[in-house]
Amino acid sequence: MESGRSRLTEPLVRDNGRLRTATWDEALERAAAGIKAAVDRNGPNGFGLFSCSKTTNELNFLSQKFARVVVGCNNVDSCNRT
Repeated sequence: MESGRSRLTEPLVRDNGRLRTATWDEALERAAAGIKAAVDRNGPNGFGLFSCSKTTNELNFLSQKFARVVVGCNNVDSCNRT
């Protein structure tokens, strides 16, 4: 099978243990709510971000900036060392 055929083309969200197709807005709202819930429950250090060494430096920079400025934590790591 071609790799393109196995790729997701729309977001999935879990309802009652089952995945279903969602809009991008709903998926992003759920992701933001999950991050907020973790920070509300455990403080900023209750959140961590792991980035990929195969992405661009610019995207890794934006990821760490999001974690540090928006969320307020320094829990950022990547697999660049391997």
